Amino acid sequence: MNFNETIINEFRSNDGTVTTAGFGRSLVLVHHVGAKSGAERVTPLVAIPTDADTWLIAASAAGSDHHPAWFHNLLAHPETVIETPDDGTVAVRAERLDGDARDEAWARFTAQSDGFKGYEEKTDRVIPVVALTRR
Repeated sequence: MNFNETIINEFRSNDGTVTTAGFGRSLVLVHHVGAKSGAERVTPLVAIPTDADTWLIAASAAGSDHHPAWFHNLLAHPETVIETPDDGTVAVRAERLDGDARDEAWARFTAQSDGFKGYEEKTDRVIPVVALTRR
């Protein structure tokens, strides 16, 4: 079992609480459909709620020089669902943030975790931020 599968299983077994790597209740499980393959996938991601209907996720890919596959998948298929610790399964629409909205959202991630600051330092790309808004 890979790391993501372990996290997904722990999330689902413990009502959204993940003690592995100290995630606690900070994750959502993002369902997405492959932009090219059409395959359905689930990816655990740190999410920052901005209100009762919106969660921010960052396409950091741990500082890789390439955007993660899930990011491309959400751009291709923005209507999806997430599993949350508090609201269960929620239908959402994904929207890439740009300009000041992106910068303000990214600042929330770097304020929350030094890990995100480190990811930013490892890459020359601007790390995208996606808003997931309840449909």
